[in-house]
Amino acid sequence: MKIILHRTLIFVLLMNMLSIVNSQTKTYVKIGVILDMNTSIGKMTKTCISMAIRDFYRSKHDNYTKVIRLHFRDSKQDNVRATSATIDLLKNVQVMSILGPMTSAQADFVIDIGNKSKVPIISPATSPSLSLNENVYFIRAAHNSTSQLKPIAELIKHFSWSEVVFVYEDGEYGRGLVPYLSDAMMNIGTKVMHQTVIHPSASDDWIRAELYKLKTMQTRVFVVHALPDLASRFFKKVDETGMMEEGYVWIITEVLTSRLHSLDREDVDSMQGVLGVKSYIRRTKELNEFEKRWKQEFRRGYPEDEVTELDMFGIWSYDSVFALAKALEKVGNEVNMTFQRDSRESTSDLDAIGTSEMGSSLVKLIRNSRFKGLSGDFHVVNGQLQPSVYEVVNIIGKGEKSIGFWSPENGMSKTLNGRTKDLKAVTWPGDTHVIPKGWENPTSNENKLRVGVPAKGGFVQFIDANTDPQTKQVVVTGFCVDVFDAVVGALPYAVKHEFIPFVTPDGKKPAGSYSDLIYNLSDGKYDAVVGDITILAKRSDYVDFTLPYAEGGVSLIVPIEDERKSAWIFMRPLEKELWITTGAFFIYTGLVVWILEHRVNKEFRGSPGQQVGMIFWFSFSTLVYAHSKCVFTHTASVYLLFTHLQLLLISLRIYVGEKLISNLSRFVVIVWVFVVLVLTSSYTASLTSMLTVQKLRPSYTGIDEIKRNGESVGYQEGSFVKDMLKGMGFNDSQLKSYSTFEDYDKALKNGSRKGGVSAIMDELPYIQVFLAKYCNKYTMTGPTYKTAGFGFVSFIPFHIRFHSWL
Repeated sequence: MKIILHRTLIFVLLMNMLSIVNSQTKTYVKIGVILDMNTSIGKMTKTCISMAIRDFYRSKHDNYTKVIRLHFRDSKQDNVRATSATIDLLKNVQVMSILGPMTSAQADFVIDIGNKSKVPIISPATSPSLSLNENVYFIRAAHNSTSQLKPIAELIKHFSWSEVVFVYEDGEYGRGLVPYLSDAMMNIGTKVMHQTVIHPSASDDWIRAELYKLKTMQTRVFVVHALPDLASRFFKKVDETGMMEEGYVWIITEVLTSRLHSLDREDVDSMQGVLGVKSYIRRTKELNEFEKRWKQEFRRGYPEDEVTELDMFGIWSYDSVFALAKALEKVGNEVNMTFQRDSRESTSDLDAIGTSEMGSSLVKLIRNSRFKGLSGDFHVVNGQLQPSVYEVVNIIGKGEKSIGFWSPENGMSKTLNGRTKDLKAVTWPGDTHVIPKGWENPTSNENKLRVGVPAKGGFVQFIDANTDPQTKQVVVTGFCVDVFDAVVGALPYAVKHEFIPFVTPDGKKPAGSYSDLIYNLSDGKYDAVVGDITILAKRSDYVDFTLPYAEGGVSLIVPIEDERKSAWIFMRPLEKELWITTGAFFIYTGLVVWILEHRVNKEFRGSPGQQVGMIFWFSFSTLVYAHSKCVFTHTASVYLLFTHLQLLLISLRIYVGEKLISNLSRFVVIVWVFVVLVLTSSYTASLTSMLTVQKLRPSYTGIDEIKRNGESVGYQEGSFVKDMLKGMGFNDSQLKSYSTFEDYDKALKNGSRKGGVSAIMDELPYIQVFLAKYCNKYTMTGPTYKTAGFGFVSFIPFHIRFHSWL
């Protein structure tokens, strides 16, 4: 007995000595962990990583010489903080690898730093834009989000849906999947009809407005790629807008599907009937036991939090620790766990980090590793965790129901073995088991806004409605339609509409005037009218108008004349009153000189006819001689003042010194010659300007002038301008209607005397377009009569009618 006891004591002593020696030979390797500590996924992942360290070194691997020592950092859901935490771990702690961060946006920054410092970054970031080939120190410890596109495409193909709409979150996580989804749909012959991008900070009103736009489309199959926070708000608005009803199909991607347990009950209630895909992890005995221990550990670590469910990201993080620990053990002891740093002074934190000596050896072992883990076959190839089987689930009640599986070998099937190429019964949105056809017939007139439009042969710049002879579809174009489409597109709700031309039953000509169209609206034939409809007080008695969207006003278009082509242009330099006054002074001056001279100067005597002729001849000859001298001397403009004085002296010498005898006559002539000098100089300057500079003037300056002359006025066919002209006093024989700008041109060119018109009265928008085409022939003149402008028309206010259409 003593011998046995003695041997037992010796054995215990030897084991203790071996354990002491073994503990002295272990090397602790610093590993950084960057997580969003205050989120549910961050808390779950931290618990899994801590348990993985204990489980790995507890029994099976207690002989390992390299032991991981974790250093946790909180990124607080911020990209900059995640980057700062990375720099701190590398510079101050000198970690050999980093686990995390969780999101693709944070990983994008951290991976770049890992490449520069040659430190492996093991992250579950799923975005395909994070390239493994370009980032050799990046290991994706999750499935690439592109791998889920095959089961999604197979699901869409299984139900024969030919069109889909892609809704994704704006950011690194969402944008990276866009091109790959288009390729996946193209491979199965399905079109991506539309893509909606939603920023995580988008307001609920903005999301609601986007949903109403999607509601107007014929496609009813939607693929949503968003993180849980945004997706929960999004699907609440989907339910509120009536898009979680029968006929709609909603498919969510892997991350959201696997994190459904993190959503509130009311969030899940708004997603009833949604389909989702996620990676399938087989429920083994080992996994069930681990989940029990994990819940206990989670309660101890976070006693105030409600225990959620363990999902695949927590399981993958657990296996990632095992993969890292195995790789560290394979790295030789001769490799230093230090950073090579430049001895020169560092100018930044990045320069101060240096490069890891172990990183190049460690990353090769992690990027290509394989073992049987908690998640099953944990197989990493070139830094990418390889997918195997995906599960298709249907959200029903409080949770989800499995309806089938997808694998590369068997495709879509009801069971894992792939024997039944079908799926279990699906409960679709609206609590129905009828498979949605995936689209809504766009030709149905139900709940569509009936929009009447004028049918016109001209003025197509504003509104033009034609019916395609082959397809029988109404094609409406023009400025008014562009404005209407822009307004409808900006509304926070969907408005499906169809345009109906206002034409006769044979469809060949307009069915009446604009007022007739409005009366048809008030009779219920249309729900609204879109076109160049002028807002008038008498029309407002029958219908409601929107605010004007085009300038209002009515004015005249008249031909323009070039004054240089007039035969009477020589009369234009002086006004009519000045000509009469000048002629009167001619006679008055000649008469005064005759009175003063005929008694003393025999040249002013003779028969009465000769004396009258002398009176007129004297005044006129003075003007002609002065004018000729003025023109002659005007050529030497440098001596303008001198020549004018010279002209005065010459005139006085010729007519005063040689012909006149009376000093009073000479005084009168001196004054008259000075007046003639000023008059002829002004006349010459004005006439020269008229002959050298083009002067265009309207043929008429107002509507009253045309009315006094009894001439004709044109107007646009069907316009209210006809009634306006009648109110001004025009009769029907003076009014003529035209339907094109070409008709306007022809009528104005002919004029009233040749069967045309002297002017066209129309609204300012039409006048501006007409003058832009015929600016060298016509102009706008006369006063502008104000109107309220163009507006859209409805018999019932728009906001009331829109809600009834919805």
